[in-house]
Amino acid sequence: MDFLKRKGVVYKPVKDVDLGPYSTEFYLQANVKAPRMTGLLVKIFTHLLECPILGTLLLFILKGNNLIHRLITNAEFEESPLFVPLHDFEDIKEKEVKRLDSSLSPPEKVLLALDCLPKSSEETLHGTNSSFCRWTIMDYSKAYRSGDITPSMVAERFIAAIDESTKPPLQMGFFIHYSADDILRQASESTLRYQRGEPISVLDGVPVAIKDEIDCLPYPTTGGTTWLHKKRPCNDDACCVKRLRLCGAILVGKTNMHELGSGTSGINPHYGPARNPYDTTKIAGGSSSGSASLVSAGLCPVALGVDGGGSVRMPAALCGVVGLKPTFARIPHDGVLPLNWTVGMVGILAGTVEDALIVYAAISGEIPYHQTFSVSTNINLPRLSLTKSISDITLAQYGKWFDDSSDDVRICCSKTLHKLQDHYNWKIIDVTIPEIEAMRLAHYTTIGSECSTALDSFKEKNFAELGWDVRVAQSIYGAFSGLEYLKAQRMRNRQLQFHKKIFAEADVIVSPTTGVTAYPIQDDALQTGELDYVNGAALVRYSIAGNFLGLPAVTVPVGFDRLGLPIGLQFIGRPWSEATLVHLAFAVQAICMSEYRKPELYYDLLRRKNSSNGMSFEAK
Repeated sequence: MDFLKRKGVVYKPVKDVDLGPYSTEFYLQANVKAPRMTGLLVKIFTHLLECPILGTLLLFILKGNNLIHRLITNAEFEESPLFVPLHDFEDIKEKEVKRLDSSLSPPEKVLLALDCLPKSSEETLHGTNSSFCRWTIMDYSKAYRSGDITPSMVAERFIAAIDESTKPPLQMGFFIHYSADDILRQASESTLRYQRGEPISVLDGVPVAIKDEIDCLPYPTTGGTTWLHKKRPCNDDACCVKRLRLCGAILVGKTNMHELGSGTSGINPHYGPARNPYDTTKIAGGSSSGSASLVSAGLCPVALGVDGGGSVRMPAALCGVVGLKPTFARIPHDGVLPLNWTVGMVGILAGTVEDALIVYAAISGEIPYHQTFSVSTNINLPRLSLTKSISDITLAQYGKWFDDSSDDVRICCSKTLHKLQDHYNWKIIDVTIPEIEAMRLAHYTTIGSECSTALDSFKEKNFAELGWDVRVAQSIYGAFSGLEYLKAQRMRNRQLQFHKKIFAEADVIVSPTTGVTAYPIQDDALQTGELDYVNGAALVRYSIAGNFLGLPAVTVPVGFDRLGLPIGLQFIGRPWSEATLVHLAFAVQAICMSEYRKPELYYDLLRRKNSSNGMSFEAK
């Protein structure tokens, strides 16, 4: 079979690779060779892939045409494999932070986070007000304390809004499971606490949604499937959910997601597509699609997602909200579906940077005496009232990669960087990040292999119940060999060394969050899902390092394309540098806030007067 073996790349030693601005390293754009498929075509293709002999040949050709053989399978590395991106804790000297004692309870951590917020909810870094802003956690808390509005009133409005959103013409696809009775029960308990003057924290009574990849009682955890919850029952809350519940948050249900996280669109043929509130004919992005859409539409100030390949940051950017993916193991993974255990991490989607910070404080920190993927760390919280005093920040930008996006995305993100320089005089240095496409393929090999292995015992009986697009993905995932997985981990080690060298010169790496904005949901994809690897590659282009290397990253809205669809800017940081990332995101939010726009679909749950449908078409 030597005639089938294609020549692979021989990678230079890391020490010989120039990471400077004038490097001769070639920037290879994503080499995706796969047509968009839906409907009958994707069904035929699925059956062909599942044929024992023909399928093997087709998968071999697909991997070859998409450069997996050249860049991964047959490549030669000097580096040893790195199987888990678990970083030794380094006490980074971050600027303007407050140290969080990890032994504190979640409500105590939230209280400390409040000390880090700006003095007034009306305050911004430059004294400008937003033309539109979503209600924040602090807005809910103040409304409840005033007695003008109660958690029970908000719960009733929330339920009415969800009921409306499930019907034509909206059919937003926010949730897979939610229970009006459970929501009302939690709200009633919270209302009583406020009436007694004993709220647990500012999160008490605040609606928070949970991606259906995270255990949250009383709901099953389906992972976007119709069957997985029958094989893996949900018997307890995930650790992150327990911490939110201890703060008094109202856990409103399990949000829609791309089935098994195996796609970027958020189109789920079983539960419907999660739609983008800025244009309900467009995708919300995946796989934490429902969480992003809910926050964008004003139904929750914050939601949880899981980010295995940009799955928090990508939909956050497409839906115009904040998305924070912490360092690998910063938030315990207990109670999360084990679909991709070395690249998937719990993340936060929020309407504002401040709300992301509050929830980050509540759910962060290792579990005492818990050894799996755990390391003892300190947690810094950024003192956002002092962000404007930080003057010596260095941003690393790889120009060829940064510009590999649509014109609207490139221009908008570049303008935001210039604004940051004008306001803060922060330094931007040009760097080269080599082998980005090889890293994407190594990550794809890794996440695919791990997902296939996690589901291996269920496939024989349940494979036919998957959506057609996910069946194709699972066929590809199952075709990766042990050798390819091993080679991918050698690329992980190699890329981590490159990034460490860059972080020796810069505080963060800056890029767009996605290469394109939200694209249309086409009718032919509703029943079968869709295969659109070209758009998929553009959406994940800037996400991979955060997952594959376990680095923290944040996306913040910075503007809109010519169709009025949101654009996000991303910062990737050193391990454990979440406080620095939140400082930078807050600075960006402040200079872009005056241009924020209300989505096409927006629910105002804190309105003073009831309206028939609960929708508001005016900014608050």
